[in-house]
Amino acid sequence: MTTLSQVLDVLEGAYPLHWAEGWDRSGLVLGDRDHDVTSILLAVDPTVAVAREALAAGAQLLITHHPLLLRGVSFLPADTGKGAVATTLLQGGCALWCGHTNVDRSSRGTVGAWQELLELQTTRPLVESADVGAEANFGSRSLGLGVVGELSEATTVGKLAERIATAVPATIQGIRYTGEADRPVRTVAVCPGAGDSLLETVSGTEADVYITSDLRHHPALEHLESVADASAVPALIDVAHWASEALWLPLAERLLRESLPEISVQISTVRTDPWQGHAPS
Repeated sequence: MTTLSQVLDVLEGAYPLHWAEGWDRSGLVLGDRDHDVTSILLAVDPTVAVAREALAAGAQLLITHHPLLLRGVSFLPADTGKGAVATTLLQGGCALWCGHTNVDRSSRGTVGAWQELLELQTTRPLVESADVGAEANFGSRSLGLGVVGELSEATTVGKLAERIATAVPATIQGIRYTGEADRPVRTVAVCPGAGDSLLETVSGTEADVYITSDLRHHPALEHLESVADASAVPALIDVAHWASEALWLPLAERLLRESLPEISVQISTVRTDPWQGHAPS
C-alpha cells in the first residue's frame, strides 16, 4: 500500500514548499501521514461540493490548488463553509493537501501548463526571484511567477483569445480582451490567477499581450491609459481565475500517475467558478 507520506514525497518533491510565497499556506492541511492512499481527487478549490465529491469518489486524499485557509482562524464549526469542508473530509477519512504559489512557479504547475498550451519559446521569468531556474524532482523547474515568451507563429489578440477559449474550461465570463481584435501578437506574458499587481512589470517587457485573471476596471484602464497611445502598452486578455488554473490539473494527474501508478487519480467535475449565470444587457 502507498501511504500519504509517500504521496507527499512526490507532491513536495515536484512542488517544493519553500518555492511558495511567504504569505502563502501550501502543504498538508488535514490528514495522517501514515494512512494508506488508494484514490486521489484533484481540484482547483476546496469547496464543500468538492469535499463531498472526494468522499463519493472514495478518495483518501483531496489535492487542491487554492488553500483552505490563508488566514488564521479560531473556530471551524460545521455550519460554516470552511468548517464544513474540514468536518466532511475528516469524518470521511480524506486528507487535504494544497499547493498554491509553489505550484504556480513550476514547469509542471500552472505557469508550465500555460507555457505548454501556448507552445511558448525562449521563455524568461516575468518576475525575477532567487529560485528561478532551481531544479526539483520529477523534471520540475522553477520558472518564477509568470513568464514571457514567443509564439511559434505570429497571431492576433482576437485569434489568441479564441485559441484560449477552446483550451480552458468554459465559464460564464468567457475570454475578455482589450483593444482591436486584429492587433498583432508574437510575444506573450502570462501569469495564471490574479495578476493585475504585475501590470506595471508587464509594461516594462516587450510583450504584445498579457494573459491573466481577475482584472479590475481601474487597474486595467489605468494600464491602457498609462500612455497616450494604447497600442504602446501590452493588450490584456482576461481569463476566469478558476479556468486559468484548472489547466494545472492534468499535469498533476500525469505526475501522480507516472510516479504512483498503483493509485487511482481523478480530476474533479465540480465547477468552482463562482459565476453561474448572466442576464444579457
